Amino acid sequence: MTEQPEQQRPVFERGTDGPKVIVAGIDGSSSSLRAASYAAGLARRQNALLALVYVQPLIPAGAALGVPVAGTTDEIAEDLIGEIRRAAARVKGMFDVRWEFHTFRGDPYNGLVTAADELTADAVVVGASESAGHRFVGSVAVRLVKAGRWPVTVVP
Repeated sequence: MTEQPEQQRPVFERGTDGPKVIVAGIDGSSSSLRAASYAAGLARRQNALLALVYVQPLIPAGAALGVPVAGTTDEIAEDLIGEIRRAAARVKGMFDVRWEFHTFRGDPYNGLVTAADELTADAVVVGASESAGHRFVGSVAVRLVKAGRWPVTVVP
């Protein structure tokens, strides 16, 4: 009887054996909160880290008019993190999801791209745009899909 050479175990590439980091873009809109819920379920089932990302918009026109833009977007970020913590507390013990909250500054598309790159995301989940103007300009979701760098899920 001849001895068979030991077979090598396959080497998995990042993302091919399931996502390890899922980025979900949130901005407080209903569709972004549904996207975060969907991403949380996916992260739970895949035992992945859920990175919830809020991109604080830069609004130079508002700042030029004396509107305290940074303070307003910081308040939005604080409200979002409070809402996320309350939601996580409601499901604690039933569903355990590892999650982090991150804020980036910039326009939503570039902010999510930066977040996904810096967090080494395997997937990105966003809500469908609720703005009618995006039919002409293109939504963040469409731009992320066209970038073709990660699987992108758009939640209605």
